[in-house]
Amino acid sequence: MSVTDPVNGMHSLFADALAQQYFVDAPACRFGEACSDDDIEPFRQQLETNKEKIAAVILEPIVQGAGGMLFYSAEYLRRVSELCNEHDVLLILDEIATGFGRSGKLFACEHADITPDIMCIGKSLTGGYMTLAATLTTEDVSHVISNGNPGVFMHGPTFMANPLACTAANASIKLLLDSPWQQNIANIEQGLLTGLAPCRQLESVKDVRVLGAIGVVELHQAVDMKTIQPMFVDAGVWIRPFGKLVYLMPPYIISKSDLNTLTNAVFQILSSIDTSK
Repeated sequence: MSVTDPVNGMHSLFADALAQQYFVDAPACRFGEACSDDDIEPFRQQLETNKEKIAAVILEPIVQGAGGMLFYSAEYLRRVSELCNEHDVLLILDEIATGFGRSGKLFACEHADITPDIMCIGKSLTGGYMTLAATLTTEDVSHVISNGNPGVFMHGPTFMANPLACTAANASIKLLLDSPWQQNIANIEQGLLTGLAPCRQLESVKDVRVLGAIGVVELHQAVDMKTIQPMFVDAGVWIRPFGKLVYLMPPYIISKSDLNTLTNAVFQILSSIDTSK
């Protein structure tokens, strides 16, 4: 909780209990763009100023999820990795939302051609059929954990590594890797680009962006959940907007017609809201 967004997270509710972390503003350089020295400078300054107090840098690779569904420069992520290596600070990547193909790569960090020291994965690990998450580490990190007193990392939930969830994960990963997932993601990406493009003409829409099997319509103002959620349900789709964002992360097996239904619903409902204003 202490490393999530300090503004939109739960910091105010638990201010007396949470550790105070260092934060850096999201970079301005977007996916597909270069990362300038000015783009990386706030991160560089924070790291160099506080490197003696910083154990690790934690961020979501390429796609910033609850922080705004922003797609940022792969070069920025690569330069973050280089600075972490330079200052002997661990890099922890949260691939909960981006792992297992969602961004077009099996893991989003591959866009930057880097390897983190620690990677967090979950949700898509089992295809959503069972609750399971995993933490992957380099051999160096694993060696420190396993060789410390009392010999293992003595913390974990009751159901950690339970056989049923692990079996579901193995089956889900096999289904993914045995499928033409890269082509499926490319098809979804094209469908999202085409289907959400009309939203750009709406006055209420600030931006439309697509990466892999992620489509985002960003509005100028926050949506009224009590109004818009029932409208989506009445249209026969389940979409959960938050803040200023209406976003889609469809399953990889979605048909072209179902994807059209999703994108058409987004456009039609946002159009009706535009008209009502």
